[in-house]
Amino acid sequence: MNNRQLYNKLTPYMDLAVEAHALLRGDTGQEIGGVRHRQSRFSHGQVTTITILNEEGEKAMGRPKGTYVTLDSVELRRNNWEAHKNITRSFAATLKTMIAEEGLGPSDPILVVGLGNWNATPDALGPKVVNTILVTRHMFQYAPEELAGGLRPVSILAPGVLGITGIETAEIIRGVVDRVKPKLVIAVDALAAGSVDRIASTIQLANTGIAPGSGIGNQRKGINKETMGVPVIAVGVPTVVNAIVIAFQLFGHALENNPVLNQSLSQEQMETAIKQVLGSFGTHLTVTPKEIDELISNAARVIASGLNQALHVAVNPNDYAMYLQ
Repeated sequence: MNNRQLYNKLTPYMDLAVEAHALLRGDTGQEIGGVRHRQSRFSHGQVTTITILNEEGEKAMGRPKGTYVTLDSVELRRNNWEAHKNITRSFAATLKTMIAEEGLGPSDPILVVGLGNWNATPDALGPKVVNTILVTRHMFQYAPEELAGGLRPVSILAPGVLGITGIETAEIIRGVVDRVKPKLVIAVDALAAGSVDRIASTIQLANTGIAPGSGIGNQRKGINKETMGVPVIAVGVPTVVNAIVIAFQLFGHALENNPVLNQSLSQEQMETAIKQVLGSFGTHLTVTPKEIDELISNAARVIASGLNQALHVAVNPNDYAMYLQ
């Protein structure tokens, strides 16, 4: 199976634009029409920016036009304070740029939404992040103006999931947006990766919004500028991998290392074997590491710190915790 065939098969279960781009380019390294790609390094990691420029790029990538920035660092998984500080700094700088590109100033109000199910650890990233966001909107309404110096009006929301509330997440958020009137929504959510190597080691930011549950095959109403009425920046970390992705990767490695097997085993035979192993779960079985609790906590801490620094001029890497007391 070539890269494009694999991409076409797995598109509904891949949230990371950088993975889709890599699969489409394949071993040839040829550029994709309508898509711009650039990379840079920072201490302890790498930044990859994928920009989908037009309809040609949208069709090839299977994603809306916009900017997708991926920060990769295996140190995100570890309790490495110095590395987390550098990852946070890079994340905050990227988010600041995206906010500025939407035309917002330092005092424009922003709503941060923690998407996901707080009762399911792999899906609890969003709720964990908003638990430590510096909330300031009430200060501008009820406290003296001088107390809010260097801060912007920020409010948070953890709307839960349809199975808990009985309400579409997008409907809850739109209701709050209509009432609170932020200039921007930042939605934080857990994602599905196309490789186990990316679990809890990658942060993706996108100015195109998000479709909650898309990574595990649950198509919910999108949270984007069209549905919310204001720009939406999505922030996510992969916490699961679809089992069918792992299965195809295992077959891929086996075929690469065994030329005889490569000649005798067809794509149809691989698909049949995978379907038999996965049984009734089909393409809906997802896998997460047993230490996901710690991985989610590390990622949530870094993202919350980066959000606080990006949203408020007064907050810097050295003293942001002081504002959470």
